[in-house]
Amino acid sequence: MKSAAHTALVLVTAPDLKTARSLAGKALQARLIACATLVPRVESHYLWRGKRTSAAEVLLLLKTRKTKLAALEKLVLAAHPYDTPEFLVLTLTAGTPKYLDWLAASCP
Repeated sequence: MKSAAHTALVLVTAPDLKTARSLAGKALQARLIACATLVPRVESHYLWRGKRTSAAEVLLLLKTRKTKLAALEKLVLAAHPYDTPEFLVLTLTAGTPKYLDWLAASCP
């Protein structure tokens, strides 16, 4: 294992696959992420404007470097259709050396 102190996993939900694919494509084109994994058909339950709500969504798992987070957040907020899109950053602690080296090279 190798330290992953300079990497992050970002969680973003989208209303559908078309939106998720568009967000992933834009982030890859801008080299802000190394990889986007799309998990379709997740079900979210939440409070919105005082009302209990649920929705089918697509979860994006975006693998990136911490130095790219500000630009990635700006891109997601600008391109996302939600008023308040999810953008949660998880700090990673370790990973395999080959994968972490590839991630770093993919979004320099």
